[in-house]
Parts: sequence; structure tokens; C-alpha cells
Amino acid sequence: MPNPADAQADLIAYLDFHTEAGVDLALDEQPHDRFGEADAPEPAPRPRPAPRRAALAAVPPSPAPPSPPPQDAPRAPPRATYGRSAAAEPEEAAGDARARARDAASLEELEAILAGFDSCPLRFTAKNLVFGDGNPQARVMFLGEAPGADEDRIGKPFMGRSGQLLDKMMAAIGLDRSSAYIANVVPWRPPGNRNPTPQEVAMCKPFVERQIELVDPELIVCLGAPATQTLTGTKDGILKTRGRFFSYALPGREARLLATLHPAFLLRQPLQKRLAWRDFRALRGALDGKA
Repeated sequence: MPNPADAQADLIAYLDFHTEAGVDLALDEQPHDRFGEADAPEPAPRPRPAPRRAALAAVPPSPAPPSPPPQDAPRAPPRATYGRSAAAEPEEAAGDARARARDAASLEELEAILAGFDSCPLRFTAKNLVFGDGNPQARVMFLGEAPGADEDRIGKPFMGRSGQLLDKMMAAIGLDRSSAYIANVVPWRPPGNRNPTPQEVAMCKPFVERQIELVDPELIVCLGAPATQTLTGTKDGILKTRGRFFSYALPGREARLLATLHPAFLLRQPLQKRLAWRDFRALRGALDGKA
């Protein structure tokens, strides 16, 4: 006889799999008995269409095409298709983001500015702005790529299975969310958990750079290749950059940036946790002044 606890665990794992895959909507609110539908009587046959010649004869003639406007008539401006603000093009939106981010004198102001930034289309497909979590006065700041389904629902970064693993990794070196600050390069969840496009990253980059300046950490930990590449400019993959310290310029000084593996990657590749453990030991040594 199956154990009810095991069956419940299997069901939760099944739901977690679909959530991580980006499934957030059922096809129908009511279940359907597909086996019963197979035994249902066949529907009545549809009436045969009229012969083609008769159908063509019943169609009214097409109206004549409108005459073209005069050559000197003013043309209507093209309709913007990217975002919902005047800064419709990605380059203009990135410039608008830089101007707005510079005006933020605190994290609260920056979050309010982001909440009103409508040049990034991700804002209109996500449920919540996922700005940050943890202690803004912490010495270390963790930075991921973009929120997932759980983060989008709750409004805080790293709340799902990846967040649970990150909490355990931090606890292994004596850190928690009261002694660290956590954020993402992109603060809105892309639809279906897809990767953010380069244009979307470019729009959000000025805001995360200003967020880092306002937190002013001693150490920045980039979780995964996208965050590492965004802040360092490197094109190398994470398996090549992990464990390396980079220099990150802040106003008046430089912070140290450590690249490591994203917890979501470790959930898919558990054997790579040994590499992440080495990186977190190096992080602990840097916090203790030993590396």
C-alpha cells in the first residue's frame, strides 16, 4: 500500500517541476474525462457546402482600392511597438533608465522610480516588481539574473527552490538574509522563465548599477553567467569565470566581485556543488580578510 506522505511529496515535486518550467496557467478550470469522451456519440455531420460556382456568384464584387494620397500629403508617424512610453526604442529606453537611475538618492527612491518605469515591456507581463531583499547595510551583495515564478508571486528575490538552496549555502559560511543583500540584474520575471533579451538587460542595467552604488558592498557575488557578464563585460562562461575575483568600480573606491554558480544550475547539476562550495569558502576568506 503506497505511503500517503510519499504520494504527497511526489505531487509537490510534480507541481514544482511545472512551476520551474514556467507553467502558471491551467488550460481549463474543470477536469475532463478524455476516456469518457471517446465513448460519446459522434456529432451530427455538417451540411455540405454549396458548389464553388454558386458560392462565387453569391460573393459581391470587391470595392475599388482607395486612391493613393497626394505626394505632398503629410504621413502619420509610425506607431510605437516597444513598451508603452515615449522611449519606445531600446537605445532610448536605456538612456532614459540612466537618467532616472541617477536621480535616486536612496534605495526607496530607486524602487519607486523602477515601479514607474514603463519603457521595459517586462513590467507589463510580470505580476510584481522584484527589487531586493536582505540588509542594505551588509558587506556582501548577491546578484542573480531575473526572478522566477515564486519570486514574481511574492515580490522578493530567491524565494523558490533556488532561494532555499542559496539560504543553505549562505548559512554554511555564517551568512543569512540579515547579513547579506540580494537582488537581480532584471527586476521583472520574463514570461515563461525565458532568459532576458540583451535589450531588456540594457534597459535594467543602469538601475542595478545604481542599486549596487546605494548598497555600497565590500563584496559582490554574481550568481551565474548572465549577472557576471553584465557587471564585468566578460564573454566567458561561468565554469571558466567561477571562483575568480574581479574589480568593480564604485564611486571613490573599488569593490571585489566574485563569480560563482547559480543555485538553479546546482539543482540541475548537483555534482557541481563542490565547485560552489570552494567559491563560498573563498568568499568567507575574503570577508575575514584572508583572501
